[in-house]
Amino acid sequence: MAAVLLRRLFTSSFEEVWPEVPPEIQAAVKEQLLLAVQQEISPSVRKKICDATAEFARSMLDDNGSNQWPEVLKFLFDCASAEEPALKESALHILSVVPGIFGNQQNHYLDVIKQMLNQSLHDQNNPQVRFEAVKATTSFVLTNEKEENVLKHFRDLLPGVIQGVSDSIQYQSDDAILKCFIDLAENTPKFLRSELETVMALCIKILGDSTLADSWRHLSLEVFVTLSETAPAMVRKFGKFIPILVPQVLALMVDLEEDEDWATSDEVDDEDNDSNAIAGESALDRLACGLGGKTMLPHIIANIPQMLASSDWRYRHAALMAISACGEGCHKQMEQMLGNIIDAVMPFLQDSHPRVRYAACNALGQLSTDFAQSLQKKFHEKVVSGLLMVMDDAAHPRVQAHAGAALVNFSEDCPKGILSPYLDAIIGKLEQVLLSKINELSQKGSKLVLEQVVTTLASVADTAEEKFLKYYDAFMPCLKYIVQNALSLELRMLRGKTIECISLIGLAVGKAKFMQDCSEVMQLLLKTQTDKEEMAEDDPQMSYMISAWARMCKILGKEFEQYLPMVMGPVLKAANIKPEVAVVDQEDMQTMDDADWQFVTLGDQQSFGIRTAGLDEKATACQMLVCYARELKEGFAEYTQEVVQIMVPLLKFYFHDEVRVAAAECLPFLIDCARIKGEQYLAEMWQYICPNLLKAVELEPEKDILAEMMHSLAKCIEKLGKGCLGDQYMSDLIKILDKLLNVHFDRQVQRQEQRKDEDYDDVVEESLLDEDDADVYVLSKVSDIIHALFGTHGEAFLPVFDQLLTHFVKLLGAERPWPDRQWALCIWDDLIEHTGPHSLKYQEYFMPMMVQSICDKQGEVRQASSYGFGIMAQYAGETYAHMFKDVVSLLIKAIEDPTSREVDNLSPTENAISAVTKICKHCSSSVDVNDILPKWLSWLPVWEDEEEAVHVYSYFCDLIEANHPLILGQNNSNLPRILSIMATAFQKEAVDTDSDVGKRMVNIIRQIQTTGDMFQACLSQLSAEEQQALNQALVTTVGS
Repeated sequence: MAAVLLRRLFTSSFEEVWPEVPPEIQAAVKEQLLLAVQQEISPSVRKKICDATAEFARSMLDDNGSNQWPEVLKFLFDCASAEEPALKESALHILSVVPGIFGNQQNHYLDVIKQMLNQSLHDQNNPQVRFEAVKATTSFVLTNEKEENVLKHFRDLLPGVIQGVSDSIQYQSDDAILKCFIDLAENTPKFLRSELETVMALCIKILGDSTLADSWRHLSLEVFVTLSETAPAMVRKFGKFIPILVPQVLALMVDLEEDEDWATSDEVDDEDNDSNAIAGESALDRLACGLGGKTMLPHIIANIPQMLASSDWRYRHAALMAISACGEGCHKQMEQMLGNIIDAVMPFLQDSHPRVRYAACNALGQLSTDFAQSLQKKFHEKVVSGLLMVMDDAAHPRVQAHAGAALVNFSEDCPKGILSPYLDAIIGKLEQVLLSKINELSQKGSKLVLEQVVTTLASVADTAEEKFLKYYDAFMPCLKYIVQNALSLELRMLRGKTIECISLIGLAVGKAKFMQDCSEVMQLLLKTQTDKEEMAEDDPQMSYMISAWARMCKILGKEFEQYLPMVMGPVLKAANIKPEVAVVDQEDMQTMDDADWQFVTLGDQQSFGIRTAGLDEKATACQMLVCYARELKEGFAEYTQEVVQIMVPLLKFYFHDEVRVAAAECLPFLIDCARIKGEQYLAEMWQYICPNLLKAVELEPEKDILAEMMHSLAKCIEKLGKGCLGDQYMSDLIKILDKLLNVHFDRQVQRQEQRKDEDYDDVVEESLLDEDDADVYVLSKVSDIIHALFGTHGEAFLPVFDQLLTHFVKLLGAERPWPDRQWALCIWDDLIEHTGPHSLKYQEYFMPMMVQSICDKQGEVRQASSYGFGIMAQYAGETYAHMFKDVVSLLIKAIEDPTSREVDNLSPTENAISAVTKICKHCSSSVDVNDILPKWLSWLPVWEDEEEAVHVYSYFCDLIEANHPLILGQNNSNLPRILSIMATAFQKEAVDTDSDVGKRMVNIIRQIQTTGDMFQACLSQLSAEEQQALNQALVTTVGS
């Protein structure tokens, strides 16, 4: 106990306590620790003393890496070379706990360390020494994972490590030895490459040995799976093991026990994550995601048919669960055979065994998610009818409920138009089951299916939206009844889900219909809210309540403000949840419940643990605060200070991604809310937000969340305007952007190096392209920030912009990937738009590539270039007038390319048309407008890019209102064409009839309408859709 307490003291309070200890006591502690290790007889006590010694040695390393306790190093080497096995074990254990013990002297001792480990790995007389050596070697390698010279130097110890792991299987005394393989696979997979075949063969052997404990077999599988995730290309090179591995994984999934009560149980127990079936299913999913469908799917397919044909229900069940598990990882390959897969699954919805029917529902639900929209569009009839059939299986509640759950998966990603024809059948079935299960609830207390039907109804309503109106009256009384009467503790989940369902239905049908029940529903929710003192911390109703209030806010809008005082308390409390955190070692981790804790390894055998309870609720609450701020604006002003105080620190809440996203997303909306309280209040709030937001952007490790934070920063700048950053924060921001751009270039170089790797293949290329997409997304947010700064500061931003100039010139280089050139052009477009003639001094940097990019093979690049020349004409026409003649020729070439009207080219082409439009309108003296106009008219209508359509149709109206002969044609012969263009613009919703240009277009149509017979003749040449669009436009604007 003294050793344990001493270790904890060293871990938690060393810097506070040790300096206060008198020097003579300090010397005694050092001496007695080493003596105790040597003299202790009990192995378990000696181990605890070693732990304390190791922790003390870690603490004695100063900031420069100098070990202030040099005696411990000599002690280690002396013990390692001693005859007594216990001393060898002690030295190795200390090294495994604190592998960085050598500090800045490590290189000096490298050969001695290697020799010590090598001798211990081959100590044939003492297996425990070998096992400790495996752990020490692994720990040392992991600590030096980024030191390639160290890894190379120690690689020839690997055979000894493998032999030690193999020996530990024979003894089965300590699975930590086998876990060393997992640690190496996770952190330094390349270290294993030279002996990978041996490692894989050993793992396959362990996995296939049914005489071993399941936990050991699972660990061997975990080695394989982890390698497939951390070094998939390397594993694919040793593909000969995959045909052996897949059947063994499927065999684990078959290991199920018959349970007669399983299908009729109203309580769903948590899955046994230690079971063979769950271990196999999880492994198959991860193997498919790691290695890809090209590698995995052929071997899965080779086994599935005979499993489906088996007379043993467990094989059929395992086969269907395998289909569920591999959809995500094998997406590309399975999509091509989706029809065959659906046909293979469907018959098992009627299987004789309920657990097989359950697995078939599971497969259809998972496939609906993995192949979202593709499955719904092609196989809707089969899937919906099959699942509705299973929902009649009242004798087996778990199967019936799972059919409802699969229907949720199907409807969540189903286009409304596809779901609509099935609404009568789906809603009819849900109503039938709902009423039946309400009766069962009152008679038997059964709730499983009822909970699921309520969830399914909510999902269907969410997708159906206004098409749910006709079913509203059939369900709302039942749902209110459940909320009013489901008051017992065991019905909390049902009540919470019903509250969710009511709020989603309200959102779907809209305020006008929902208002008939709104007051009663609000009172029910408020009653629950005011009874919150009686709710336990883990009451599931709370998270449903928080989400429901946010939906009610969306429905009611400003009318919701009156309820804020009653609802904000629980939301703020949930958003403010402080998770329990602790720095722990391996021993501590073993005593903690893994289900409640997540661990992150910090190195040197230490981990950071966080208790996960409440984190999802915290994330939900933060998202709801975003909703309130966005929807209520100044109505939320009274809460801005408290919410800002909560949300800003959460920008660095690294325990939960969604919390950080919500914190960032909230900030621009909070600025809108706070504006009503005056400029001084707003400025003080921003002074608190700004440095923290900048720091969060600088430190954020996840690319997608970094992008959200940068977007938030850009929006804040746009809302606050010029001067909001000040000199210091502007300087900080430029440093951050400079760093991000350097990282962008460095990562591109790294990806090029990875393409030279010995294990590079086409699947690696796919992952590299995904990484590139993530980097480009961050680059797009750099562009957003520059856009915001130019938009708010204009030419005053140019001296600051110059600090990043070399990056944007580099991005525009002809050798750069096209996304780099696209976003560089967007940045130069902003410079031209917001600095006008001042942009001329930069033309040497951007003009040659901008001209060249008009006809670039990549549409996004053409669009950015074309848009830029339109902006140039609009904001700096006189400055660049000499260029437009040649530019227009290139734009016409791009517009009249044979492929210019293909779907992927529509936006770039319309931007080119808009650029020509702006040049003709703003710089007419620079080009021959009359030569261009007949071509220009032939390019219309445009509809894809609504922002640019406004410019095109505005100029179109200018020309018509000026009675331009080239537009009207001889004797107004072009009037049918003009009407057709306008009709298409309205039909495609490219122009809003309430906008200025929309009103001008309608007035022109009305003028043509006065021509009587001529108008009718023009109308007769239009399609039915075009005529309808014109009539609608005329009706909509009557009286406006």
